[in-house]
Amino acid sequence: MQQPLWVPGTSSIQASQLNAFMALVNQRYQTQISNYADLYAWSIENNQEFWELVWEFSGLVASDQGSQVLENPEQMPGARWFPEARLNFAENLLRFRDDRQAVVSLREDGQRTSLTHAELYDQVAQIALALEKMGVGPGDRVAGFVPNCHYALIAMLAAASLGAIWSSCSPDFGFNGVLDRFGQIEPKVLFATDGYLYNGKRLDSRAQVAEIAEALPDLQQVVVFPFLEAHPDISTISKAVLWDDFRIPDAREIDFAELPFDHPLYIMYSSGTTGVPKCIVHSAGGTLLQHLKEHQLHTDLTDKDTLFYYTTCGWMMWNWLVSGLAVGASLVLFDGSPFAPEPKALWDMAEREGVTVFGASAKYIAACEKAGLKPGESHDLSRLRAILSTGSPLSHESFDYVYRDIKKDLLLASISGGTDILSCFALGCPIRPVYRGQLQCRGLGMDVQVYNDQGQPVVGEKGELVCVQPFPSMPIGFWKDEGGKRYHAAYFDRFDNVWAHGDYAEITPEDGLIIHGRSDAVLNPGGVRIGTAEIYRQVEKVEEVLEALCVGQDWKDDVRVVLFVRLKEGKELTEELKKRIRETIRAETTPRHVPAKIIQVADIPRTLSGKIVELAVREIIHGRPVKNQDALANPEALELFARLEELNQD
Repeated sequence: MQQPLWVPGTSSIQASQLNAFMALVNQRYQTQISNYADLYAWSIENNQEFWELVWEFSGLVASDQGSQVLENPEQMPGARWFPEARLNFAENLLRFRDDRQAVVSLREDGQRTSLTHAELYDQVAQIALALEKMGVGPGDRVAGFVPNCHYALIAMLAAASLGAIWSSCSPDFGFNGVLDRFGQIEPKVLFATDGYLYNGKRLDSRAQVAEIAEALPDLQQVVVFPFLEAHPDISTISKAVLWDDFRIPDAREIDFAELPFDHPLYIMYSSGTTGVPKCIVHSAGGTLLQHLKEHQLHTDLTDKDTLFYYTTCGWMMWNWLVSGLAVGASLVLFDGSPFAPEPKALWDMAEREGVTVFGASAKYIAACEKAGLKPGESHDLSRLRAILSTGSPLSHESFDYVYRDIKKDLLLASISGGTDILSCFALGCPIRPVYRGQLQCRGLGMDVQVYNDQGQPVVGEKGELVCVQPFPSMPIGFWKDEGGKRYHAAYFDRFDNVWAHGDYAEITPEDGLIIHGRSDAVLNPGGVRIGTAEIYRQVEKVEEVLEALCVGQDWKDDVRVVLFVRLKEGKELTEELKKRIRETIRAETTPRHVPAKIIQVADIPRTLSGKIVELAVREIIHGRPVKNQDALANPEALELFARLEELNQD
């Protein structure tokens, strides 16, 4: 076993909510659980008792919990959690009505808006009543084409309070990308903004909002909130009204719709790079219970915390972030470039706002290191106690960077799950050490295993990440998926009655987890399976490389590994640099990992949520069409790969 990078102190372990939960399990069920491994095993073996106890421990607000925890427990899909329960998601996030700070909304240009829990409740009440008066109710879709700000949060909570289904895209989505999503779900109301800021630019959204409104035939109302201008002209947008003209100022109380546990709350979207995005429907109760577990037990989040995650409203981490209100935490919402006006912008914000839990993508943390930032030296991060990272595997070197240059004494939680489950399969653990390159633990109540190709569980070997028992945040299904065929095909075709997540993973001797990349992007040279993250980890050590993308190319009756690199400005891919990249990869992996070709590219295509698209590149270099380039943030980058002559050379 390797040496840990960080070990929690005895006093922090004893003060953690996870420790309190463990004591409750011991008291209630006469067990002698004293560590996380035993608690995890108990939560799997006593799945229903575990989730019932999470409900109790979290103080989840409901008009009725019901007597049954799980219906059809042997079926995936088909299991139903708390089938008799009645609750409202928004009521749980708005349970506090005091004068503590609930949310701070920050813009790239420094503009700051702060709301207390009481003020947030009042503003949600004003929008909720306006929606109710226009006939919005349970099951109606309310969409947001919105930046990450307090207006977006208020609109979502107002919709959820009525039992409507919320779905959002960030305003940098192109018209076709938005229509591919909202066109499928047919919203009754669209919340939008007059524009947004990014990297010092003011970007007007009104023409695009007008185009979207015209293309959605079931749309009854467009509500526009001001972002660039105090009183924007919205005369070109049909069915549009300004936020202040829409809300009902004298509304004081919210009549929360009490609905079933599995009532739909959110519609999320797959990346859509291989076709029209799948519309993934998530339940109010499942989302709430899972997020409460992850916030309280795995992140140790309380009403004393200030929680920040760098995200847009088009990424599931926004949904995860805002659930922090249910434990009374103060949220920091930020919209704009994380490196504007200068690379240290988010660390300035963390110091100024007293952030205790700081979340970002693995790419952001790697970019901070490449930029030479040392926030631990330049900033007062005394309140910071945890850093969360997701979006892609966090490299071993990024673990080193965090503890060397940000802060020695904090919990670094590399977490992994996804849009598919609106939560995590692997998380942080406040009572366990942090090991270099590892996700600390599998989530409580999530029977996560790694299967080999024969469908057998393995430890210490790479394989398919699966979950073999039902869990509350499994999607209800896909929107308009008759008979659930597409839903079943997405997760249950490979192993019967087992959720196959699509990650290539490994359970470590320390009982942590390593994600080696997406299993559908696994390379297979000479029949040996290689996760792309294994190569990226080594390439990112090379100073000149900003980022990389790796695919397998069919070549002479085999597969060869092709590595594309985007270099720092002014750098060229010389033969000497190619040699250094190959030597770096070979030194820490195997000769099979060493790419046959290394090619410099000006840009690397990524999805609208910032993930690189290995599958789309693999398709285009083989001359096959990429079905939905509107799902890409930079589709022009994909064209670069179609014209690379080097791909036709030995």
